[in-house]
Amino acid sequence: QVQLVESGGGLVQPGGSLRLSCAASRSLFTFSAMGWYRQAPGKERELVAQLTSGSSRNYADSVQGRFTISRDNAKNTVYLQMNSLNREDTAVYYCNVKSALLDRGDYWGRGTQVTVSS
Repeated sequence: QVQLVESGGGLVQPGGSLRLSCAASRSLFTFSAMGWYRQAPGKERELVAQLTSGSSRNYADSVQGRFTISRDNAKNTVYLQMNSLNREDTAVYYCNVKSALLDRGDYWGRGTQVTVSS
């Protein structure tokens, strides 16, 4: 089992920034992919950003150029830097990792709320 603890969500004004953190209970090197998803009220969960073990990064078109995913291997933590936030970014953000070990598990955090409002 893998535990993921997200933090960094909150209320921010349009145009502002937030940094989300996702601390994993084991080494990031045991995952084939790490990413952030979000789910807004009444909408399906969608991929926001993903970082693979090969260091490739994928972003949703709606956040390209504004969000950046990164990792700190020493802290077993994945980050999502979010800049130029707008109201459409309001959602619950979930951390996700995909295990590269035999369990091939797909693990989720509990989510952190991001609200963009003036």
